[in-house]
Amino acid sequence: MIRFNKAPFVGNEMQYMQQAIEGGKLCGDGPFTKKCSQKMCEAFGAEHVLLTTSCTHALEMAAFLCGLQPGDEVIMPSYTFVSTADAFVLQGAKIVFVDVHPETMNIDETKIEAAITERTKVIVPVHYAGVACEMDTIMEIARRHGLKVVEDAAQGVNAWYKGRALGTIGDFGCYSFHETKNYTMGEGGALVFRDDKYVEPAEILREKGTNRSKFFRGQIDKYTWVDYGSSYLPSDLNAAYLYAQLEKLDEINEKRHQIFQYYHEHLKPLEEAGYLELPHVPEGCVHNAHMYYVKTKDLETRTRLISYMKEKGVLCVFHYIPLHTAPAGRRFGRFCGEDVYTTKESERLMRLPMFYNLPMEDVEYVVKCLLEYHEY
Repeated sequence: MIRFNKAPFVGNEMQYMQQAIEGGKLCGDGPFTKKCSQKMCEAFGAEHVLLTTSCTHALEMAAFLCGLQPGDEVIMPSYTFVSTADAFVLQGAKIVFVDVHPETMNIDETKIEAAITERTKVIVPVHYAGVACEMDTIMEIARRHGLKVVEDAAQGVNAWYKGRALGTIGDFGCYSFHETKNYTMGEGGALVFRDDKYVEPAEILREKGTNRSKFFRGQIDKYTWVDYGSSYLPSDLNAAYLYAQLEKLDEINEKRHQIFQYYHEHLKPLEEAGYLELPHVPEGCVHNAHMYYVKTKDLETRTRLISYMKEKGVLCVFHYIPLHTAPAGRRFGRFCGEDVYTTKESERLMRLPMFYNLPMEDVEYVVKCLLEYHEY
């Protein structure tokens, strides 16, 4: 069976994890944690990067740092993972969902303004498949209305919008290093931000509400509980695994693009014949080949195709069920405007195997199966 995903492995992970063990500091904020943060600041032009235990926790930190109060509203697409909404619901916010662009599955920036009320505090663009949302427009809307922007860049690590790394454009950016992502630490994430004023409150929040980070920098002679916080700091063992991959940032990116491009070129005849729709990358966006998906005619067609590919030994999968259709989505949020594309397009989308260590002969076989199914 050709798996849909397998966590990347570049070769130095075990060596660095051994170094972390021998260094005697496996808990958070050790040498590899610092190296990862510095590497990302340099690679992505970020001001501040704090590793977290997950992208979910990065989102929770961002929600807290936005100063949300119960009843405040947060605008986001419904086509996203539950964590995008959960993080803000935990702060008592009401979620306002808007429709997506069918070409990218990203939030339709032209629908945002109509969703803004006097209670709106945050806009959350989700960069689906590592393809950027229309950030210039979103940032302009936020500026005019005095709103914060939290980029859910879980899938957007090392992807770019008009020369700027995703996650570095809004007030906060949130990365994922889950095993399904381009670069991984098993479970993990990062909070990215520009403004220095968030450094101390973010450190306190991540360190269980204590000023422990200042203590370790020698700025105070003892640390204590000073504010709300939680345990958002990952083990240095996890960071050691990630650092090996950040060192191979370009190599991993190139291999994933090779797979993406092979799919794109060899499935083009099926798009031209009207059987499938292929991904679209808008001008000014540099994607990171996080995933390759196709869109079938409808849900019934997708179900048959997934079943056929499984019979052929290829695991293909669908993705999100729109949040506004879920019980919690109905309880904690509402959909603003008409759901023209979110549900319809989500039912057509099927993801193909895509991971760094995927052999190219397996990629060729996936294409062969798709061509044979459509008798092409």
